[in-house]
Parts: sequence; structure tokens; C-alpha cells
Amino acid sequence: MKKRILKKQKILYEGDFLQLVREGPWEYVQRKNCSGVVVIVPLTQDEKAVFVEQRRVPVGGNVIEFPAGLVEDHNLVRRESLEAAAQRELLEETGYHAEHLEHLVSGPAASGLSCEIVAFYRACCLEKRGPGGGVELESILVHEIPLKRAEVWLKRMEKKGKRIDPKVYIGIYFLNAAVRMRHSKKKTRLARRSQAFLPR
Repeated sequence: MKKRILKKQKILYEGDFLQLVREGPWEYVQRKNCSGVVVIVPLTQDEKAVFVEQRRVPVGGNVIEFPAGLVEDHNLVRRESLEAAAQRELLEETGYHAEHLEHLVSGPAASGLSCEIVAFYRACCLEKRGPGGGVELESILVHEIPLKRAEVWLKRMEKKGKRIDPKVYIGIYFLNAAVRMRHSKKKTRLARRSQAFLPR
């Protein structure tokens, strides 16, 4: 994350992408190659959640996540909005473009370790426009799983040795809420149509 270094802050170590900072008694990490982080929670027209799987070196194995990425990544994209970054990352990782993006919630990902703030976006009305799989050195697998079976599938993957990013359960909560609302509206429309044909 791009962050102004205050006088009371001291950079203990600086790598290509991260800074280790001391501020008073606190030590924490901040990114230096982006201005934000987005997580995309995609749902297909037939109500399948779209997950991605990739190897994460810090945990020594494959992790199942929702598509995610950095805003203004590596300064290759200047003055990029959160929504534009969400669309870009969704396309890069899954090959999908979302006709509709809805901001769900923003908050700290690991407030005891990092100053990073993550923004969640629900993506719907998806259109396949590319192969996905990530860019450059990324090797991303895409999983489209019926939302009703998503939690069972995740447990099965965990038993197979995959790591599950807990943020996926936040996304599943919001997807289920959206599907319930969609079904409720559909029932209401059908009920009104039925009433219209009743004799008066």
C-alpha cells in the first residue's frame, strides 16, 4: 500500500514489494507497489461461485481463494480505481468480465500485522472473455462450484490438503444473501402475476 512515511515511523527493512515499519512500539508490514487491495466475489448466471486456486509460497502449498489483487499493481496502471482493478483482476484470473460490480464491505485484513485495507466486490452478470489463469508467473486454476455445495466442496478440498482462505466464507455469506433476495423477488413477481388473473 502506498503510505506516507511519517516522522515517527522508521523503515526497518525495504524489499522490492514490502516495507517493514516501526511506529512507536509497533512493527508492521506495508506494501510499496500498490494503492489498495480488492477481493472479487463472482457468481455465474446459473448460481455457481467462482473460486481460484494457486500456490502460495509463504504457506507452502495451494490455497483456494476468491479472485483478488492489487490496485495500481507495480505502477503499471496509474490512477486505477478499486472497481477498475476488480474488473482487471477478475478477467486476468478467471477470464470473466462482470456487467455489474457491487461494493460489499472494506476493512483490515490483518490489523496486527499490516496496514492493508481490503475491499470486497460482488461480481454478477458474468461474461466469459478470456482464458483466465493469471499473468506472467501466475498459474491459477479456476473452480466453478454450485453455491449450494460450496461449503461442502471446500471441506473436501481441505481434507485433500488444500489451504482455504477464510475470506471465502465472507464471500459465500454475501452470495447466499444475494441469491435469497433474488429468489424472494422472483416469488413476489410470480405471486403478483397470479393475483392479476384471479376473478374480481
